[in-house]
Amino acid sequence: MALAKITQVSGRAVFVPGAGVDTDRIIPARFMKCVTFDGLGEYAFYDVRKNEDGSDKPHPLNEPRFKGASILLAGSNFGCGSSREHAPQALYRFGFRAIIAESFAEIFFGNCTTLGIPCVIATSDDIKALAAAVDADPGIEVTVDLVSERLTYGDKSVPLTTIDTARDALITGHWDAIAELLEGKDDVAAKMKELGWV
Repeated sequence: MALAKITQVSGRAVFVPGAGVDTDRIIPARFMKCVTFDGLGEYAFYDVRKNEDGSDKPHPLNEPRFKGASILLAGSNFGCGSSREHAPQALYRFGFRAIIAESFAEIFFGNCTTLGIPCVIATSDDIKALAAAVDADPGIEVTVDLVSERLTYGDKSVPLTTIDTARDALITGHWDAIAELLEGKDDVAAKMKELGWV
Protein backbone atom coordinates (compact mmCIF):
# COMPACT_ATOMS: atom_id res chain seq x y z
CA MET A 1 0.00 0.00 0.00
CA ALA A 2 1.42 3.37 -1.01
CA LEU A 3 1.96 6.04 1.59
CA ALA A 4 -0.50 8.90 1.71
CA LYS A 5 0.42 12.02 -0.22
CA ILE A 6 0.50 14.84 2.29
CA THR A 7 -0.23 18.00 0.36
CA GLN A 8 -2.23 19.95 2.91
CA VAL A 9 -2.97 19.86 6.64
CA SER A 10 -5.95 21.73 8.08
CA GLY A 11 -7.13 22.02 11.64
CA ARG A 12 -7.18 24.13 14.73
CA ALA A 13 -3.91 25.44 16.14
CA VAL A 14 -2.27 26.11 19.49
CA PHE A 15 0.75 28.29 20.24
CA VAL A 16 3.45 27.00 22.60
CA PRO A 17 5.74 30.03 23.01
CA GLY A 18 9.48 30.04 23.51
CA ALA A 19 12.70 29.77 21.53
CA GLY A 20 14.99 26.76 21.71
CA VAL A 21 12.33 24.31 22.90
CA ASP A 22 14.42 21.16 23.15
CA THR A 23 13.47 17.51 22.86
CA ASP A 24 13.77 16.97 26.61
CA ARG A 25 11.05 19.55 27.15
CA ILE A 26 8.95 17.92 24.42
CA ILE A 27 9.35 14.46 26.01
CA PRO A 28 11.30 14.11 29.28
CA ALA A 29 13.87 11.31 29.21
CA ARG A 30 12.26 9.30 32.02
CA PHE A 31 9.31 8.53 29.73
CA MET A 32 11.52 7.00 27.05
CA LYS A 33 11.68 3.54 28.61
CA CYS A 34 8.80 2.30 26.47
CA VAL A 35 8.80 -0.72 24.17
CA THR A 36 6.60 1.04 21.61
CA PHE A 37 5.79 4.71 21.02
CA ASP A 38 2.04 4.17 21.44
CA GLY A 39 1.50 5.81 24.83
CA LEU A 40 3.89 8.73 24.49
CA GLY A 41 1.23 11.32 23.65
CA GLU A 42 0.18 11.77 27.26
CA TYR A 43 3.76 12.73 28.17
CA ALA A 44 4.24 15.44 25.55
CA PHE A 45 5.51 18.59 27.31
CA TYR A 46 4.83 16.75 30.57
CA ASP A 47 7.10 18.72 32.91
CA VAL A 48 5.79 22.09 31.76
CA ARG A 49 2.17 20.87 31.71
CA LYS A 50 2.02 18.90 34.97
CA ASN A 51 2.85 19.33 38.64
CA GLU A 52 4.61 16.56 40.57
CA ASP A 53 1.25 15.21 41.75
CA GLY A 54 0.02 15.00 38.13
CA SER A 55 -2.31 17.99 38.36
CA ASP A 56 -2.30 20.53 35.55
CA LYS A 57 -0.10 23.60 35.46
CA PRO A 58 -1.18 26.66 33.49
CA HIS A 59 -0.17 25.77 29.92
CA PRO A 60 -1.77 26.25 26.48
CA LEU A 61 -1.99 22.48 25.96
CA ASN A 62 -4.05 22.17 29.15
CA GLU A 63 -6.60 24.80 28.14
CA PRO A 64 -9.93 23.23 27.11
CA ARG A 65 -10.33 25.78 24.30
CA PHE A 66 -7.28 24.32 22.53
CA LYS A 67 -8.20 20.67 23.06
CA GLY A 68 -7.96 18.75 19.80
CA ALA A 69 -5.67 21.27 18.09
CA SER A 70 -3.68 19.48 15.39
CA ILE A 71 -1.30 22.25 14.34
CA LEU A 72 1.45 23.37 16.71
CA LEU A 73 2.82 26.92 16.55
CA ALA A 74 6.29 27.43 17.95
CA GLY A 75 9.29 29.75 18.02
CA SER A 76 12.83 29.41 16.68
CA ASN A 77 15.10 26.35 16.84
CA PHE A 78 12.22 24.06 17.76
CA GLY A 79 13.24 20.49 18.59
CA CYS A 80 16.87 21.22 19.44
CA GLY A 81 18.91 19.17 21.91
CA SER A 82 19.21 15.40 21.72
CA SER A 83 18.10 13.62 18.59
CA ARG A 84 15.51 11.43 20.34
CA GLU A 85 12.90 10.13 17.94
CA HIS A 86 10.50 9.99 20.89
CA ALA A 87 9.91 13.76 20.65
CA PRO A 88 8.11 13.79 17.27
CA GLN A 89 6.48 10.47 18.19
CA ALA A 90 5.03 12.07 21.34
CA LEU A 91 3.76 15.08 19.38
CA TYR A 92 2.19 12.83 16.74
CA ARG A 93 0.44 10.76 19.39
CA PHE A 94 -0.71 13.91 21.18
CA GLY A 95 -2.52 14.72 17.93
CA PHE A 96 -0.31 17.15 16.05
CA ARG A 97 -0.21 16.75 12.27
CA ALA A 98 1.84 19.85 11.34
CA ILE A 99 4.24 22.21 13.08
CA ILE A 100 4.78 25.85 12.17
CA ALA A 101 7.90 27.50 13.60
CA GLU A 102 10.52 30.12 12.82
CA SER A 103 13.18 27.37 12.47
CA PHE A 104 13.77 23.74 13.40
CA ALA A 105 16.64 21.59 14.61
CA GLU A 106 17.72 19.46 11.66
CA ILE A 107 17.40 15.95 13.13
CA PHE A 108 14.03 16.74 14.73
CA PHE A 109 12.85 18.06 11.36
CA GLY A 110 13.91 14.83 9.63
CA ASN A 111 12.27 12.63 12.28
CA CYS A 112 9.02 14.55 11.86
CA THR A 113 9.12 14.17 8.09
CA THR A 114 9.46 10.38 8.35
CA LEU A 115 6.28 10.39 10.48
CA GLY A 116 4.43 12.47 7.91
CA ILE A 117 4.41 15.61 10.05
CA PRO A 118 5.18 18.65 7.88
CA CYS A 119 7.48 21.14 9.60
CA VAL A 120 7.06 24.50 7.92
CA ILE A 121 8.76 27.81 8.49
CA ALA A 122 7.02 31.14 8.82
CA THR A 123 8.34 34.51 9.91
CA SER A 124 8.21 35.60 13.53
CA ASP A 125 5.68 38.31 12.65
CA ASP A 126 3.44 35.88 10.77
CA ILE A 127 3.53 33.39 13.66
CA LYS A 128 2.70 36.13 16.16
CA ALA A 129 -0.23 37.28 14.03
CA LEU A 130 -1.50 33.72 13.69
CA ALA A 131 -1.05 33.08 17.43
CA ALA A 132 -3.09 36.22 18.17
CA ALA A 133 -5.84 35.08 15.79
CA VAL A 134 -5.91 31.63 17.39
CA ASP A 135 -6.01 33.16 20.88
CA ALA A 136 -8.96 35.35 19.85
CA ASP A 137 -10.76 32.46 18.14
CA PRO A 138 -9.45 28.97 19.03
CA GLY A 139 -11.90 27.48 16.54
CA ILE A 140 -10.37 29.21 13.53
CA GLU A 141 -9.24 26.77 10.85
CA VAL A 142 -5.59 26.94 9.86
CA THR A 143 -4.34 25.36 6.63
CA VAL A 144 -0.76 24.47 5.80
CA ASP A 145 -0.60 23.98 2.02
CA LEU A 146 2.66 22.37 0.92
CA VAL A 147 1.86 22.62 -2.78
CA SER A 148 1.24 26.37 -2.87
CA GLU A 149 3.57 26.96 0.11
CA ARG A 150 0.93 29.10 1.80
CA LEU A 151 -0.43 29.31 5.31
CA THR A 152 -4.06 30.40 5.44
CA TYR A 153 -6.50 31.23 8.23
CA GLY A 154 -9.59 33.40 8.15
CA ASP A 155 -9.04 35.92 5.36
CA LYS A 156 -5.25 35.81 5.75
CA SER A 157 -2.74 34.04 3.53
CA VAL A 158 1.00 34.22 4.13
CA PRO A 159 3.99 32.41 2.63
CA LEU A 160 5.67 29.48 4.29
CA THR A 161 8.80 27.56 3.42
CA THR A 162 10.25 24.15 4.11
CA ILE A 163 13.16 22.05 2.88
CA ASP A 164 12.50 21.10 -0.74
CA THR A 165 13.41 17.43 -0.32
CA ALA A 166 11.02 17.06 2.63
CA ARG A 167 8.27 18.91 0.77
CA ASP A 168 8.72 16.69 -2.29
CA ALA A 169 8.74 13.52 -0.16
CA LEU A 170 5.51 14.51 1.58
CA ILE A 171 3.56 15.61 -1.48
CA THR A 172 4.59 12.56 -3.51
CA GLY A 173 3.99 10.05 -0.70
CA HIS A 174 7.64 9.04 -0.27
CA TRP A 175 8.18 10.32 3.27
CA ASP A 176 8.92 7.03 5.08
CA ALA A 177 11.95 5.17 3.72
CA ILE A 178 11.33 2.07 5.87
CA ALA A 179 7.73 1.78 4.69
CA GLU A 180 8.94 2.05 1.10
CA LEU A 181 11.46 -0.74 1.67
CA LEU A 182 8.80 -2.95 3.23
CA GLU A 183 6.47 -2.20 0.34
CA GLY A 184 9.08 -3.62 -2.03
CA LYS A 185 9.87 -6.76 -0.01
CA ASP A 186 8.38 -9.11 -2.63
CA ASP A 187 10.53 -7.55 -5.34
CA VAL A 188 13.59 -7.87 -3.10
CA ALA A 189 12.82 -11.53 -2.43
CA ALA A 190 12.37 -12.19 -6.15
CA LYS A 191 15.68 -10.50 -6.98
CA MET A 192 17.48 -12.48 -4.26
CA LYS A 193 16.09 -15.71 -5.71
CA GLU A 194 17.05 -14.64 -9.23
CA LEU A 195 20.61 -13.98 -8.05
CA GLY A 196 20.76 -17.33 -6.27
CA TRP A 197 21.15 -15.82 -2.82
CA VAL A 198 18.30 -17.85 -1.36
